[in-house]
Amino acid sequence: MSVQLGWVRTFVAVYRLGSFTKAAHQLGLSQPAVTHQIRNLEQAMGRSLFERLPHGAQPTQAADGLIREVQGPIDLLSHAVDRAFGDDPAARPLTVAGPVELTTTRVIPAISDLASDGMRLNFTFGLADDLLDRLEDDEFDLVISTVRPRGRRVTATPLVDEEFVLVASAELAGQLPLDRLATEGPDVLGDIPMISYAESLPIIRRYWHTVFDRSLTTPPALVIPDLRGALAAVKSSAGISVLPTYLCAEELADGGITPLIEPEIPPLNTFYLATRRGSPPHPDLTLLHGHLLMKAQLWI
Repeated sequence: MSVQLGWVRTFVAVYRLGSFTKAAHQLGLSQPAVTHQIRNLEQAMGRSLFERLPHGAQPTQAADGLIREVQGPIDLLSHAVDRAFGDDPAARPLTVAGPVELTTTRVIPAISDLASDGMRLNFTFGLADDLLDRLEDDEFDLVISTVRPRGRRVTATPLVDEEFVLVASAELAGQLPLDRLATEGPDVLGDIPMISYAESLPIIRRYWHTVFDRSLTTPPALVIPDLRGALAAVKSSAGISVLPTYLCAEELADGGITPLIEPEIPPLNTFYLATRRGSPPHPDLTLLHGHLLMKAQLWI
């Protein structure tokens, strides 16, 4: 049995939407037509592609393999047809969202060549959970997330790991018993002010648990909801903080700030590139996605 292009297009829609009914609505087909096309494709491949569930369709391992091969060409063909008939999704900017610090210091400089070549992008800043919810609601084309996405309509690709470091200004570090910190723990720091981007000290508490195996109950002296502001406060000797190394690489290199301890295994956090499965992607998304994966190796 020869495979028809329409079957493959229908397969991509069902895979991304997780539903025969939603795929039929998106494609303008009846649900029996979608079911018939998927069955024909399964018969041609000799493998089951979806497990039918009461409220959707779960892709099989064979479907996971097939989507990697066919979604790119199907998207390119769809975009070519859209352009030919005057419905060009590239007429709108590509919408990208992520944390303000990484986006402004690494992502935007990394895509300057794409912008100069004519790519149009609109950026939004925010916290990961909110941005991922809005991605599922079709508000964004791409989200750079500090947490691994879990939604059925979202697919995630690891981008880069960020490493965290406990830092103080060189002046303040000179007043601390750093030779005792590794062996005696953070109690030797006394009541030195803590600088955090949130009242709950999420990064610092995780660092304390990972490096010192201690819980942290001290409230922050300064709460600055932008890590660049926290870095500025550390440089001015206002206190200590835990910051990602990509953000303070220059200050560490020139001695403006100093790491207080160098653990054998520093805490890491992974950034993800999150995109939605639910609708055809913007024609520039594949280019941006690959470009960021390539550039990210130089960031950390």
